[in-house]
Amino acid sequence: MAKSGARPSASFIKQRSGSGTILRIKLENFMCHSNLQIEFGEWVNFITGQNGSGKSAILTALCVAFGCRAKGTQRASTLKDFIKTGCSYAVVHVEMKNQGEDAFKPEVYGDVIIIERRITESASSTILKDHEGKKVSSRKDELRELVEHYNIDVENPCVVMSQDKSREFLHSGNDKDKFKFFFKATLLQQVNDLLQSIYEHLNSATAIVDEMEETIKPIEKEINELRGKIKNMEQVEEIAQKLQQLKKKLAWSWVYDVDRQLQEQTDKIVKLKERIPTCQAKIDWELGKVESLRDRLTKKKAKVACLMDESTAMKREIETCHQSAKTAAREKIALEEEFNHKRNSVQKIKDRVRRLERQVGDINEQTMRNTQAEQSETEEKLRYLEQEIEKAETLLSRLKEEENSLLEKASAGRREMEHIEDMIRDHQKRQNNINSNIYDLKKHQTNKVTAFGGDRVIYLLQAIERHHRRFKKPPIGPIGSHVTLINGNKWASAVEQALGNMLNAFIVTDHKDSLTLRSCANEANYKNLRIIIYDFSRPRLNIPRHMIPQTEHPTILSVLHSDNPTVLNVLVDVSNVERQVLAENYEVGKAVAFGQRLSNLKDVYTLDGYRMFFRGPVQTTLPPIPRKPTRLCASFDDQIKDLEIEASRGQNEINQCMRRKRGAEENLEELELKIRTLKKHRSQAEKVLTTKEFEMRDLKSTVAAENEASSSSSVNELQLEIMKEREEMEEKEAFLEKLQMCLKEAELKANKLNASFENLRESAKGEIDAFEEAENELKKIEKDLQSAEAEKIHYENIMKNKVLPDINEAEANYEELKTKRKESDQKASEICPESEILSLGPWDGSTPEQLSAQINRMNQRLHRENQQFSESIDDLRMMYEKLERKIAKKRKLYQGYREKLMACKTALDSRWGKFQRNASLLRRQLTWQFNSHLGKKGISGHIKVSYENKTLSIEVKMPQDATSNAVRDTKGLSGGERSFSTLCFALALHDMTEAPFRAMDEFDVFMDAVSRKISLDALVDFAIAHGAQWMFITPHDISMVKSHERIKKQQMAAPRS
Repeated sequence: MAKSGARPSASFIKQRSGSGTILRIKLENFMCHSNLQIEFGEWVNFITGQNGSGKSAILTALCVAFGCRAKGTQRASTLKDFIKTGCSYAVVHVEMKNQGEDAFKPEVYGDVIIIERRITESASSTILKDHEGKKVSSRKDELRELVEHYNIDVENPCVVMSQDKSREFLHSGNDKDKFKFFFKATLLQQVNDLLQSIYEHLNSATAIVDEMEETIKPIEKEINELRGKIKNMEQVEEIAQKLQQLKKKLAWSWVYDVDRQLQEQTDKIVKLKERIPTCQAKIDWELGKVESLRDRLTKKKAKVACLMDESTAMKREIETCHQSAKTAAREKIALEEEFNHKRNSVQKIKDRVRRLERQVGDINEQTMRNTQAEQSETEEKLRYLEQEIEKAETLLSRLKEEENSLLEKASAGRREMEHIEDMIRDHQKRQNNINSNIYDLKKHQTNKVTAFGGDRVIYLLQAIERHHRRFKKPPIGPIGSHVTLINGNKWASAVEQALGNMLNAFIVTDHKDSLTLRSCANEANYKNLRIIIYDFSRPRLNIPRHMIPQTEHPTILSVLHSDNPTVLNVLVDVSNVERQVLAENYEVGKAVAFGQRLSNLKDVYTLDGYRMFFRGPVQTTLPPIPRKPTRLCASFDDQIKDLEIEASRGQNEINQCMRRKRGAEENLEELELKIRTLKKHRSQAEKVLTTKEFEMRDLKSTVAAENEASSSSSVNELQLEIMKEREEMEEKEAFLEKLQMCLKEAELKANKLNASFENLRESAKGEIDAFEEAENELKKIEKDLQSAEAEKIHYENIMKNKVLPDINEAEANYEELKTKRKESDQKASEICPESEILSLGPWDGSTPEQLSAQINRMNQRLHRENQQFSESIDDLRMMYEKLERKIAKKRKLYQGYREKLMACKTALDSRWGKFQRNASLLRRQLTWQFNSHLGKKGISGHIKVSYENKTLSIEVKMPQDATSNAVRDTKGLSGGERSFSTLCFALALHDMTEAPFRAMDEFDVFMDAVSRKISLDALVDFAIAHGAQWMFITPHDISMVKSHERIKKQQMAAPRS
């Protein structure tokens, strides 16, 4: 029997297709292999090699390729642990035969299926390829379908018995472990678990259906109660019918109420729309007021600027007059001091004359009294007086010199202060011009058009917009707003100097449009507007090269750009810009204008402001005019910044000049104080000198009188001296009279200058008051302009935020009411047609509120009739019908559930019976197959399987025990005998399972040489007879295995040391 099972029949070998067998395995960076390829035969394959050569890695790779988890291989905890040390990935490549009737999707894969699993540090992927190596799928479901098709369960020990499973299985003597091995290998455990799970689900579903059926009983009770209530409430149906009619009337009353609201809303819209013209008229009036105030503001600004110049000149004249008056006052004071001095001198002479006359009377009495000692004392006094007079004269001379020096310094200080005041006026005028330019540039920055005519251009453009229908073609202008510079702002000042007021001009197409534009300019108060008539239809002029100056320097036309060809044509025809050349500076311009004598050259303009041209034989060079901010620049920011810097510098210069002026005034005041002090000291010195001189003269006269008191000649001398003194007194009195006349003239001059100063100040006060009044009027106009603009904005906001929104809101409400009317009509029509309401009689004008009140009263009456019931009869009927439908539906549904559960239980009981019968058959088959394989060694045995206790025991009867009837347990056998009996048990299980290939690793462990030889022969015969592909991995020598065409042996390379 064993022999017949060892060789397959010829018909079996012929029919075997080999589909599902492994053709080859390729490993790259997997475990200990860097690059390994092994090809397998279709029948029996032996792989041998030393320990550590990587034999078991082949079996592990096969398990990984067919989707086994890393822990399932018992060789690693994660897939990345299979990557060879030092590498970043691993690849397992398995080729499977796919031929015959059992082929898996042959039309897709062909006769070979390639399974490739790539493992990296972070992920793994599986790809299925066809026989040409083209990718077919990377889904796990596809691999699972392939495995189920070929019944490849790599975790089943009868399919793949790894090294660890072999040792555990062959060495273990536990009956429960053998039962688990048998139960899992025969797939009984899988079927048992599945059937038990289905039983549990079925019991749970039955319990749920029982609970559902219990929920029907309360509903049945409720139905019986409702049936009784309905019978008792049929008597109030008449009241309910009347209530229904009122509800229908209520539905249509909402429609009629909306009609009333629509009429009211229509009247409201008409009244609101009547407010639009009034509000618009106020806006237009305020707009006209704003334009008028802007015009007045422009004029007033010009007037204020003019008055500012006049007031500045007047202040300068007042200052000059004031200085003249102060000078005259100082001269008057000097004359008064000199007059008083001369008058005092005359009085002193008179006193001397009187003293001399007294001396003449006393001369005789004094002659005898004088002694030699008195004469010596008198001479001493004379010397002392001479010394005092000399000191007084020296002091008076020094004081006069200091006074003259201080007067010269004061005069120089006044001249310096006048010069500083002139500088301050010049700086202030320049500062006002700079501030005006900054203001204009900022205005131009807001609206560039204002650079070419100011606010008048805005008003003119607004007028053109208002009268645009009167023009044949819209005017073009101002020209400056339609041109730009090509190469930045370099030539802006020179181009603007050349074009001048041409930049402010407007272009029209005919004379009629010119008159219309002139009327618009008058309306905008734009006087002297330059209007150029030109044909707009003319294309851009093409100027031949020989008609323009042949020079390397640019022409004005070459640096200008305009999107409008008419503008460029006008500049060419009117201003000859193609013949005007631009130069860097005066020298270059002179060389171009006069040195080269270019043909077709009209003018040369330089960046520093010069204009040069030939008119016949005459060379003309016009000096530069004061530069103004350029208007053609692309951006005014740089100019504004430069002007602000210049204004800041000018203000610093003004402040510096003011400080210098204050210093000069302080120095002048200090000098005048010193002059007054010196004059006072000089006057005192003159008085002292005069007193000393008079004392000396008196003393000399007294001495002379004493010496010659006795002689008549002394009296004569005194009389002569008296005569001289009187003559001197008369001369000084005459001079005093002249001095008094000069004093009167100086006083008259000072009074006249003071009066002139007062008159000038009074007249200037009027001009200054006029300037201040003009400034106040300017502020008032600005305030009125702001107020008018605020009023205009106020009325615009009223129009925008109040009138128009109210109209829009009213119209929206009207549309909403129309929609509401349509919806109400639709809803009412759904309740009942309008004809049904009209058939009840003419509408009595009842409002929805009134009908609602009637319905409420009817409901109350109905409630009183139905006090013992909480629901209406219709609700009860609806509830009754609903519950009837609900319970019928549930009964039908639960009955269907019950029938399905019964069918499932019947089918499951049938399957359970079949499972138990199959388990009994497998138990008997296992014992038979086990004895069959043991008989090859002359051994017999028996396997007891207990499904209740989940145990499997093996009993073996050895040949030497044939005389006795006792059967020994495998624990009592030697290691080789136990390994052989366990191998026979495994082969018996292999007979009961199906798979396209099987693999066993270290199956001959614990066997002696004889047992190994018998086991190998049994395995080879079984493998060839069974028909599947077998892979045996062992570290032992397999030379004892007989050679056969179906057996393929491979030796692994020795591991590296």
